[in-house]
Amino acid sequence: MSDKLKVLAGLLVLAVLITLPFWLNAGKSGAAPEIVIAEAAKKAGNCVESKEWMAANHMALLDKWRDVVVREGKHVYVSESGQEFNMSLSSGENSCLGCHTSTAEFCDSCHDYTGVGTLYCWECHIDPSKENK
Repeated sequence: MSDKLKVLAGLLVLAVLITLPFWLNAGKSGAAPEIVIAEAAKKAGNCVESKEWMAANHMALLDKWRDVVVREGKHVYVSESGQEFNMSLSSGENSCLGCHTSTAEFCDSCHDYTGVGTLYCWECHIDPSKENK
């Protein structure tokens, strides 16, 4: 066998190995979940920031809020529009779960679909929808 054939065979094996995850998962994706928007969120009409911004940056915002609350003791976030929000997942109407009342229907459905892993928010916070169950 010439060296060219060995190199080509090696490249072919490498290409198969690199694309193997795509081939193994082909056709397995389902429809994107339909996000359930709670009545409180519909009534509020807007989130902390724009819908598109929140979809792309919510985790960074929540991390920032955690650090600001714990390290600086500040509890109020002023949005780009000048509106004030509690930097809290679950305390009061003006917090995340004040509008998004079901973590299963809002948070978990997207995180499960995208496979980004288990939410660790509830290791420290109390999910009000599960508190009395």
